Amino acid sequence: MVDADDILAGLGVEEKISLLVGAGLSRIVLGAAGDTRSIARLGIPGIVLCDGPAGVRIHPLRLGDARKYYVISFPNEILLASSWNLDLVRSVGRAIGEEARFFGIDVMLAPGLNMHRLPIGGRVFEYFSEDPLLSGEMASAYVEGVQSTGVGATLKHFVAHEQEANRLLINVVVSERALREIYLKPFEIAVRRARPWAVMAAYNKLNGKYCTQNPWLLTKVLREEWGYDGLVMTDWFAGDNSVEQILSGIDLIMPGSDETVARLVEAYRKGVISDEIINLRARKVLELVLKSPRYRGLGGYRDLDFEGHARIAYEAAVEGVVLLKNDGALPLSGKPCLALFGRGSYWTVKGGLGSGDSYPRYVVSIADGLKERGVLVDEEVERIYRSLTHRFYELGESVSVYRRLREKALAETDARLLGALLTQYFDAIVEYMRVMHLQEDPFTDDLLEKVAERCNAAVITISRISTEGFDRFPVKGDYYLRDDELSLISRVSGAFHKHGKRVIVVLNIPSPIDITSWRDLVDAILVLWLPGQEAGRALADILLGKVSPSGKLPLTWPKDLYETPAMRTYPGTPRENPVGVVYSEDIYLGYRYYDTFALEPAYEFGYGLSYTAFEYRDLEVKLDGESVIARLRVVNKGPYPGKEVVQIYVKAPGSGVYRPLQELKGFYKTKLLESGEGEDIEVKIPLEMLAMFSGGKWVVEGGVYEIRVGASSRDIRLKTTLEIPGIICYDASWNKTAC
Repeated sequence: MVDADDILAGLGVEEKISLLVGAGLSRIVLGAAGDTRSIARLGIPGIVLCDGPAGVRIHPLRLGDARKYYVISFPNEILLASSWNLDLVRSVGRAIGEEARFFGIDVMLAPGLNMHRLPIGGRVFEYFSEDPLLSGEMASAYVEGVQSTGVGATLKHFVAHEQEANRLLINVVVSERALREIYLKPFEIAVRRARPWAVMAAYNKLNGKYCTQNPWLLTKVLREEWGYDGLVMTDWFAGDNSVEQILSGIDLIMPGSDETVARLVEAYRKGVISDEIINLRARKVLELVLKSPRYRGLGGYRDLDFEGHARIAYEAAVEGVVLLKNDGALPLSGKPCLALFGRGSYWTVKGGLGSGDSYPRYVVSIADGLKERGVLVDEEVERIYRSLTHRFYELGESVSVYRRLREKALAETDARLLGALLTQYFDAIVEYMRVMHLQEDPFTDDLLEKVAERCNAAVITISRISTEGFDRFPVKGDYYLRDDELSLISRVSGAFHKHGKRVIVVLNIPSPIDITSWRDLVDAILVLWLPGQEAGRALADILLGKVSPSGKLPLTWPKDLYETPAMRTYPGTPRENPVGVVYSEDIYLGYRYYDTFALEPAYEFGYGLSYTAFEYRDLEVKLDGESVIARLRVVNKGPYPGKEVVQIYVKAPGSGVYRPLQELKGFYKTKLLESGEGEDIEVKIPLEMLAMFSGGKWVVEGGVYEIRVGASSRDIRLKTTLEIPGIICYDASWNKTAC
């Protein structure tokens, strides 16, 4: 069997160097992010790399092919993490991997694994959580699912890529302890557990050096300490020195150009890059190619179960919806008449823009999902919104025209025409964002009164969208509600409450928005996030009580945006066109900050209500070799079937070393429990998960630890203690060492 070294032996230096540089945007699969270079004489194909945290991001149109190639649009990562269900996330990853193979993709550029440091971060929707354990576990499940199909997965963006503001050059200044315990930790978990085929280095600088040009990060930490043996690539157009990238640990520069190849060849001829480095990097590229479906001749699946994948997307959406408030308003009974307010009720946002986007065959809106379930949706209110939002459909058609013209431009390789069409495309995106700010409260008092009389309840959808390249804005219309949105909530609530009717708000959003200014006006609040193509069906079944909500927040929801410690230094200095940002909160990210310093959030990390109630009991904790074992029983004591997320936090001994009040160290989502049914739970916590990074090593302090089991970081149901008899130390590779 041919291996990478056999192929290397038959390559000239320039051929080897060409392997280190991508071939540009994909010509093999239209819409994919890029291809690697082929070596035809040796039968080495170019392989296809594709975006897709929420589904395979390719264009549905093909040159010379009348068929359309749609994919399933899955929920974004923030919703997947809200499910706290590793098996479900593994199923999503497998479905995405199967579609990738079906469409000729070799490596998915997913999952995103950066931290929810900023509530307004532009790509928070593409990342899992503010907690490194939850993020790392979710990423591992996702990677395992994708790679079970023979398609590669890529961890990105390595590392500290938590903001989009000036992302191409911003210098992130962060302590090594915070890096190790918070920002590197999820990558480390996923690298060690799931063995991803690729890691993508981030755009930003880390403590003065671009991540793509940082040998400490790419070689010392990733390869030497963690033992990573896969491929390391750049983000697209990242960094400023391709020679330095190859010397620092990058194997593949993307998207690449002939000029970059020439630059590397010149550096080799001058002796700057050695044969050893070239062989090392080229071997990693070849190893990736040799594993790929394209090289192995696997091809796509002959038949793909798109309906089954849609069911997985639906199940993920259902389990990730978070119930924030419920004053007896939910679930709705029977087949009620509902008045649906807010443009998002009819034009539900499936996902974010940029690399997290996808092209599904359909998106089920909230209105359509409710109608499918037999709910009577008020026609007059719908007619008003349809008349306001008709320009969405015009825009959709203009983008379709753009795509057809773009295919023509690509076929004719007319660069000038293509550039003009790309400009039109971005103009369309700007228009889409502008249309999202349509007036939300065009109703007269008389109309609201009549609607409140004839309908059983009101559902108000507040929608937002987000994209890579830009952070969200701390202004009305984005993080804060606009005046017309606040007016809509106030006036609809007043009219419906006057008649004893319920008002439910649905948040169709990529990340938190201001909630404290209006939450007391309504009876129930559901966070739908960006739920993919099955949005309306998932929400309808939760509203109607066919499923009890079981999602839990994967991040802290602040009362005040500026109580979030990261906002103190955002976007960096200088404020206009910042070149550096300091992570001044250090290890106190998210709930670690709120819990340690007793600050009350709007909703804490891990929070989420259910239609039923769960009892926790019989907690037992013991030290078993190199693990802490926690056992307990959870019983459904309420009237509805439901699932519960059990969260295990650990409070370290008070040794004088500054540490958070508590940290998540384990979690478990129960099976569906019928009323009165219980489940015995066991969670294993490796001792190394109790370590802090100090003095260049990992240290597990000796002493008494408090094990805290609860339904959220603030809703602790059971506590006990466990003594670790003595201090334990590990080096950076997790070998035991002297303390």
